[in-house]
Amino acid sequence: MQSDENTNEADDVADNSDKEAAQDGSNADGQASLGAGALLRAEREERGLSLDHVSAETRIPVRHLETIEAGDFDALPARTYAIGFARTYARALEMDDAHITDLVRSELNEAGPRDSVVGRGMAPGDPAKLPSRGLAWFGAFAALVLLLGVVSFAGMYFQAGQGPASLLDTVEAENAATTLAEAPGDDGEAASTSKALSPDGQVVFTATGEGAWVRFYEENGDRLFEGVMEAGDTFELPPTARDPRINTGRPNLFQITIDGVAVAPLSEEMVPIQAPISAQALLERDAG
Repeated sequence: MQSDENTNEADDVADNSDKEAAQDGSNADGQASLGAGALLRAEREERGLSLDHVSAETRIPVRHLETIEAGDFDALPARTYAIGFARTYARALEMDDAHITDLVRSELNEAGPRDSVVGRGMAPGDPAKLPSRGLAWFGAFAALVLLLGVVSFAGMYFQAGQGPASLLDTVEAENAATTLAEAPGDDGEAASTSKALSPDGQVVFTATGEGAWVRFYEENGDRLFEGVMEAGDTFELPPTARDPRINTGRPNLFQITIDGVAVAPLSEEMVPIQAPISAQALLERDAG
């Protein structure tokens, strides 16, 4: 009789062990299937932290934290936003930031390539779409051909005895001359490109070298992005940013464009710099 009771107790212990193992395995599978945003949210809720608390600690706006937790990384302005913010969020929760960023990259890759949020044809990490020097020279050549064509037409008009050239011809000639004056000079750089750009244009920073640490932030101190950008990484300044600024020790490693048109760099030397970077501020700097 005692032997039978011992056997039953052993069977009960084995059954309980199997159930616990199965439950642990189920939890592990569920945890493994979660995306980066869901893992961050679960950890935050387990710690009893609010989004406002995390935002105050990381300086990441609450709306971006909500987007990250929802796993909607495409809603962020650029790939660098998604990876950088997720890494900062993970570190604030003392999680494995490398694992979280790997998950973010995987989810972004599964979503496939996407266009820029502002819809201006500038995709993150695609510096090939920036205007080339050859394209600028072609524009200058086209302007010269146009000017010569206008002059030739005017000469033929006079020789035919048909009186002075029309007002339309004069305007076209003046426009062509203005275009030629704004084309690249002998040094290959645009002389007056900024005159044709909008102070509300889209500003894009593209890293041209390895290991360029940079901090983009608003006038009130809110961080837009902070981290190391590698060659080819692109940061698009959000149109809603309030008096955006930059802080970096390597301004010479960033190419700047406004609406796809290259403007002068903040500096050609490796020096610490803090400066406003709105389109209007960049244009005023070039004009000065």
